[in-house]
Amino acid sequence: MSNSNTVQRILVVDDDREIVRLVRAYLEKERYQVLIANDGQTALHMVRREHPNLIVLDLMLPDRDGWEITRTIRNDSTLHSIPIIMLTARIEDSDKIIGLELGADDYITKPFNPREMVARVRSVLRRSQGDDNFKKDTILQCGALLMDVGRREVIMDAQPVDLTVTEFELLRALMEHPGYAMTRADLIERSMGYDYESVERSLDSHIKNLRKKIEPDPRHPTYIQTLYGVGYRLAGP
Repeated sequence: MSNSNTVQRILVVDDDREIVRLVRAYLEKERYQVLIANDGQTALHMVRREHPNLIVLDLMLPDRDGWEITRTIRNDSTLHSIPIIMLTARIEDSDKIIGLELGADDYITKPFNPREMVARVRSVLRRSQGDDNFKKDTILQCGALLMDVGRREVIMDAQPVDLTVTEFELLRALMEHPGYAMTRADLIERSMGYDYESVERSLDSHIKNLRKKIEPDPRHPTYIQTLYGVGYRLAGP
């Protein structure tokens, strides 16, 4: 069940009505309000009108695919922060990586366990709301990189940086431990909360996205350094 006192709204986008029925039943059991769209155009209309707390988005849709919808949402300043979990029946890693690099926060491969789907939804929503135990006025800084934890804002060279929920939590984990080597398993646990094996490739995609947004030269990163065989480290200029 959601920890929020406000009912959270989940938009489920899939043209398979049986999957929609199943997902809706499990989410409503957890007291989420479920909105439904069976095609991409309807989905975008509902996102703009309803501003859901999270989107569960099928990759293959009859009109616009999940990649195009994700790209559209991430490029819209009024919508870009809405978390997206991508549903895909395609098993190629490249398909999943493309979705993550476009800005999806997570993906689930069909067929899936509905309980796992609910757990993923709950985890992404929890991350999007922040940690109630963390001081709201905490400011983290490394060089020209600044994070206001309470406001969930990131500034780089005095310019705001738009991050997805997962990118924000990854950067926060690194900024809370500047100069220290963070193992891949450590970063996954702190930012995504899933078991290591299933999201190892996802971590690399999120790091790649982060570098594009905060590094002066993403090909030669100054802030997020790779420690081969270990993980990553935040080391300012």
